[in-house]
Amino acid sequence: MTETVLLVGGGGREHAIARAVAGDCALYACASNRNPGIRRLADGFESIDETDAAAVADYATEVGADLAVIGPESALAAGVADALDDAGVYAFGPRAEEARLETDKAYQREFMEEASIPGCPDYAVFDDTEAACEYIDAYDGDLAVKPAGLTGGKGVKVIGDQVTAEEAKAYLRDSDYDRVVLEERLVGEEFTVQAFVANGDVRTTPAVQDHKRAYEGDEGPNTGGMGSYSDTGLPLPFMAEGDYEAAVDVLEAVVEALPDYKGVLYGQFMLTDAGPKVVEFNARFGDPEAMNTLPILTTPFIDVLTAAREGEALPELSFSGEATVCKYAVPDGYPVDPDAGAKIAVDEESVGDALLYYASVDERDDGLYTTTSRSFAVVGRGDSIAAAERQAEEGLSAAGDGLRIRHDVGTADLVERRVAHMNELRE
Repeated sequence: MTETVLLVGGGGREHAIARAVAGDCALYACASNRNPGIRRLADGFESIDETDAAAVADYATEVGADLAVIGPESALAAGVADALDDAGVYAFGPRAEEARLETDKAYQREFMEEASIPGCPDYAVFDDTEAACEYIDAYDGDLAVKPAGLTGGKGVKVIGDQVTAEEAKAYLRDSDYDRVVLEERLVGEEFTVQAFVANGDVRTTPAVQDHKRAYEGDEGPNTGGMGSYSDTGLPLPFMAEGDYEAAVDVLEAVVEALPDYKGVLYGQFMLTDAGPKVVEFNARFGDPEAMNTLPILTTPFIDVLTAAREGEALPELSFSGEATVCKYAVPDGYPVDPDAGAKIAVDEESVGDALLYYASVDERDDGLYTTTSRSFAVVGRGDSIAAAERQAEEGLSAAGDGLRIRHDVGTADLVERRVAHMNELRE
């Protein structure tokens, strides 16, 4: 019997999910923007705000969905998984209470401390701005300043890297956040491990390194992610033996403490000279990391979803053994002042052997338009990071005027600098 799957969300991450399941099910999708890549793969596409839990559940019932996959964190925070589960549609995504692991950074750290999850940095939580500023003044060292709620990957300010202590205090006073988390600045190399979780099982995927900074050379403001790469095996080139396993141990400890968790558990880690520390957890696929992981997953993703729904053991995962490099094309001015509503052209034929994933674009009767976020991604695959990078770079000829790219993602020079940095820290 063919499964009917509802996909919630219209970004690059969701296009990757759609491509991973479309050939094995009847796929329906809903999102606030019309993503042409998803629309072409889906049997039906409805314009619904991803945070309108009741409307999403109604659409799922209308199309006879057997299960649903929730892409964006905003939908999880809005209780879309709760509404779907309550409507009898299994949601591969945590309910709002478990999703607090991402949506409330204060809860995230307090949970880690109470459950003795490894890798938790020193931290303090404040709901009083001036008290937070006093803590910054008194702290012996640099701090990461994090709003407790969701900020689309753009709200964190790191003293000693992005801002001075005085600039951090001004940021807090100007922003007027209800709660903030101040935590020790972690120094090292960041990486991500994503896991499929259900029924107490944890199935992990290859490590990925994302690039948050807007400009080449890791310069400029933070973004939702300008690109990312993975290697041919589970670890990345700058990781030592045991580093990947230590990250997996953290994810397994989280699931042991949250036995009802289901969906994707994303661990963002800083590899320090003392091993992996937790930067944050996300309760869904990363974007762009989903585009590194799903194209090389050879285990049918639909088998993961149905096993989760049936309460069965999740299948062991297998991968193609290819390295991947993902590079995003973003509107001019992104992330500070993106040129939203601009008409763009994407020459799909020029992508070649790379994979094209549409992201935050809106398909209208007269063409394709930018929104306030990233427009599309190109993913290269190969028998080395260098080969994958060449394929991705060649595929970027699809990007027309009005779009910007970080061309250095996945290049040999960048990867070698990561390795040298970790070697220096370990010494």
